[in-house]
Amino acid sequence: MLLRWLWGEPQRGGGDVYGFEFGLGDSGAHVGDGPVGESSGTAAMWVRDRLSELFVDEDFNDWFPTDGRRGLSPARLALVSVLQFAENLTDRQAAEAVRCRIDWKYCLGLELGDPGFDHSVLSEFRDRIAEGDRADRLLAVMVERFVAAGLVKRGGRQRTDSTHVLGAVRRLNRAELVGETLRAALEALARADDEWLAPLTTPEWAERYGRSVRYDRLPKGAVKLAAYVEQVGADGMTLLTAVHAPDAPPRLRALDQVQVLRRVWVQQY
Repeated sequence: MLLRWLWGEPQRGGGDVYGFEFGLGDSGAHVGDGPVGESSGTAAMWVRDRLSELFVDEDFNDWFPTDGRRGLSPARLALVSVLQFAENLTDRQAAEAVRCRIDWKYCLGLELGDPGFDHSVLSEFRDRIAEGDRADRLLAVMVERFVAAGLVKRGGRQRTDSTHVLGAVRRLNRAELVGETLRAALEALARADDEWLAPLTTPEWAERYGRSVRYDRLPKGAVKLAAYVEQVGADGMTLLTAVHAPDAPPRLRALDQVQVLRRVWVQQY
């Protein structure tokens, strides 16, 4: 989310671009030894050049036991998670990027021959982030480092308090949640009984739910986003009313996606 906040659109390509090259100097032994020009490069390189270290291991002192064998650097795992989100990668693709992409190795300060780690590590790390208020505290650390690096200024156009950023994240997550939940229910109903669903659908529904609901496709601005969420709520209520009508086939309301839709609407509306 922080990369959205700073840069807007994430990179696309699903991890397919592995051919990026840049000069490594004479030795080329370690990709974190020197900066690259700001006129070229990827977002991963930009993070290294402008922030040096977005996270340090000391930020995670209370996340792991102090005894036993030292594991992977939590600061690196956190940075991998940020890059993974920015480029919309799966865990497997992100782990492959750590192994194969030179710009990611540069950002992470890894040796060129570093083998990386198993993709399952990323899921385990997200589980740790989800505990307590760790995500909020980590976001606060990130915001402070952006401010210290001069990337955002207090009192400027971009808000630098983590509470404001978290509030924006939650609003965005709600819009994605309700939109994608309704889209999944519509797709399940279309597969189960397209003829029953056809009279309910409108051109506006096709435009709103014809493809996956992602943040970059949502209306821009708080007012427009709130209106979108309310419209999705109304559309969902129309669908739920129809599917629970006495003349609707009982098997349709029993679909898993329709049951999820009902529960989400109870929670959100």
